[in-house]
Amino acid sequence: MALRSRRIDITEQSRPVLARHAKLKFDKARQVWVILVPERVLAPDEIAVEILQLCDGVRTVDQIIDGLAAKYTADRGEIGTDVIAMLKDLADKGFLAEAQDRKS
Repeated sequence: MALRSRRIDITEQSRPVLARHAKLKFDKARQVWVILVPERVLAPDEIAVEILQLCDGVRTVDQIIDGLAAKYTADRGEIGTDVIAMLKDLADKGFLAEAQDRKS
């Protein structure tokens, strides 16, 4: 799999992954998950952390939404709207890239 370096447009078919320069880590001192990027730290909420942990470059946004809707027995439409909005915001800030199969 290769990663696109440009910003991505998040759709249900996207397969997002944290950008190369971004790391999701648990900060033991603060007892909170953070996204580390050069010269910046973002502390996502608990739900955002769960979504980001599912952004493995293999699952599509559609699959992430389905999994969360089933896990929380919640309306898929509402979950989808929230997940896509959050991922678009992170993509616009350069925290996400999109995984792509290599074309040989």
